[in-house]
Amino acid sequence: MALFYLQISSLARNQGRRATAAAAYRAGVRIRDERSGDLHNYVRREDVLHTEIMLPSGVAAQAPEWTRDRAQLWNAAERAETRRNARVAREWQVGLPSELPAAQRLLLARAFSQELADRYNIAVDLAVHEPRPGSDPRNFHAHILGTTREITAQGLGAKTGIDMPLAERLQRGLPSVPEEFRAIRERWANLTNAALQTAHIDARVDHRTLQAQGIEREPQPRLPMAALKIERAGGFSYVAERLRDEHRARVALRAPSKEVAPADGKQAGALEDVRRAAREGWLRMRGEFQGRKPSVSSGQAAERGADDDYSP
Repeated sequence: MALFYLQISSLARNQGRRATAAAAYRAGVRIRDERSGDLHNYVRREDVLHTEIMLPSGVAAQAPEWTRDRAQLWNAAERAETRRNARVAREWQVGLPSELPAAQRLLLARAFSQELADRYNIAVDLAVHEPRPGSDPRNFHAHILGTTREITAQGLGAKTGIDMPLAERLQRGLPSVPEEFRAIRERWANLTNAALQTAHIDARVDHRTLQAQGIEREPQPRLPMAALKIERAGGFSYVAERLRDEHRARVALRAPSKEVAPADGKQAGALEDVRRAAREGWLRMRGEFQGRKPSVSSGQAAERGADDDYSP
């Protein structure tokens, strides 16, 4: 069964994140941030299968040459923003079906990246990753890092796409941000299914929620990367265990019973158990992360802490 995964996020200054650090980490290269002087060096990464910068088709021929250079592009994106809480880049992280051959996974990632570049008139930086040793062997995925400003013949222009000011979106008659998110999720599902069909693979993905699909099943819990890393290192994560406990409790409440339905008091008691477990898990989580201090620069720490893998 193919798995649907698409996460849309932003890289903002008030999150302590830098586009230069993100691009270096995802592409497995060295980039020096010209604003801070920090060097982000990830050349030792061995899980990067493919990297590529794509420009919108309409202006690719006229765009400055530096927009095709990763270090220059993202340093320019950093310089273009002056606000302390500015969004410098946007990321689309997608899961690539492990059922597809490697060449077709790459074609799928490239097709979606080019569509995003053309849809928003932005530059996108594509990085395709394979599963890391010891992780889920199905975890082929791609990071698509996009500028929040449009690409013009002169370089970076005005804010565009999801990052366009709300008043301007309304003036242009563009859909709301939630509607835009839903449209992108649907498009990724359609592209993925088309690739699976071309490869004569019966598996399909669906971007809709289980409820919208008419499936009476509790979604699997999504574990934070920090918790997964603790468990992969042989440790015990209270956060991961709390999320699993809450999931099992929700499954138990949802499961139909062939016997007499429980009284309202029993149902309320079960719900209270779930709430109590959540509160206790939160207290344990605070203790689990208490006292941890970063050993690298803020930009590097933010990128290493960002989701680079996903938990199907």
